[in-house]
Amino acid sequence: MPYDIIVLIKQIPDLELVKVDQTTGEPITEGVPFKLENLSKNSVEAAVRIKEKNGGKVSAILFGNERGTQVMKEAYAMGVDDGYLITGYTGNNPTLTAKVLAQKIKQLHYDLVVLGNQSADSMSGLLPGLVATELNVPLLPNVISIDTAEKIVKASTATEKEVIKLETSMPVVISVTQETNEPRFPPVLQIIKAGKKAINTEQSSIKLDSTFRTISRKAPKSDRKRLTFEDVDKGAQEVAKVLKEAM
Repeated sequence: MPYDIIVLIKQIPDLELVKVDQTTGEPITEGVPFKLENLSKNSVEAAVRIKEKNGGKVSAILFGNERGTQVMKEAYAMGVDDGYLITGYTGNNPTLTAKVLAQKIKQLHYDLVVLGNQSADSMSGLLPGLVATELNVPLLPNVISIDTAEKIVKASTATEKEVIKLETSMPVVISVTQETNEPRFPPVLQIIKAGKKAINTEQSSIKLDSTFRTISRKAPKSDRKRLTFEDVDKGAQEVAKVLKEAM
């Protein structure tokens, strides 16, 4: 049975290339390229696998800025059929993000909405629940496996002590984890083809007065004591001493 699947993806700066201003402590993101966030890759993989098994279509939605076009093309290369880039991103506000995404989702037909259970930059984990609330549909959170039959979704989620089986009817929001799958590496021809596909771009119309605000994003100060030991045995004793004191 074919399904209309929406996958929510996110653009983030390549964190490995972000440096810290030693004077202010603020991260330097100017000129740092954006990439498809890791859990977004798991989300795309999950959505594409459902399409490959059952048929249907995968549409991606990204709320960010104009630099997200490359991120959307990466999702295309992995198997997404069409994409919507909503510009007007003004910061890391999960309430605003959920409202913008839900507004767009409601304009499309969907059976499943798939997204990561958190993101590498904020790691708040709030977005899946907020999106499900805005859409007024069930949420299957932190799933490690997904199975569909007719209009029913069966999923498993893992806690520290056990694996819990979940089941609900569509439409539904599903948040995935890194354990859900191993994202694919698209072949070169798919990457070339993805680069030629059109991206639907629109401006966000939602404005929100929120109590959320960023207090600080400064990197913690790190004053490391550097000692060099030519005598290995003496150095090992010093390291053992420091570790023992820390414990």
